[in-house]
Amino acid sequence: MFSGWGIRTLASSMGAYNPMSYHNGSVWPHDNALCAAGLMRYGFTAHARQVAEAILDAAAHFGHRLPELFCGFPRGDHLAPIPYPTSCSPQASAAAAPLQLLTTSLRITHLAPRPAFVVRPRRPPPLPAAPCGRPADRGLVPDRRRPGRRLAADRPRRHRNRPHPAAEVPRAGTMTKVASQGATRP
Repeated sequence: MFSGWGIRTLASSMGAYNPMSYHNGSVWPHDNALCAAGLMRYGFTAHARQVAEAILDAAAHFGHRLPELFCGFPRGDHLAPIPYPTSCSPQASAAAAPLQLLTTSLRITHLAPRPAFVVRPRRPPPLPAAPCGRPADRGLVPDRRRPGRRLAADRPRRHRNRPHPAAEVPRAGTMTKVASQGATRP
């Protein structure tokens, strides 16, 4: 089903496949963003990256204004994705696809019902390791503000199962005072 520009709505091996059909072989950017999110969530990181890179490559050919959909011709047959003749461009859900792909790539997860997020980005395999200016002395870097002192390069992490204190949500049934109005609310 993967065309090289994204995941098609129907596999090329199916009888009804038509790369210029609205729902029988075309590529929809917002569907691909959801597919990439699902792939990343269940551990198929390489596949999720492949889908994300394909959609972002296609976006470059559309002037970074993703259309509603584009034709599902194989990438090897054409130098650029083929626009669908009557698709809307830009289109709201397609415009949101790169944001979903960014969220997926950074592995940002909302910890509902708390107002907190977890970010677990992973560097894609083809990129070299980033030195980040750290010397080989176990992550310590010189503090330029105070000569002779050193700072840790990374902040200590909180335990994964304990939220940050600022993210605490009042329990149901408890009353909290609203300072500006002097009123209470549940």
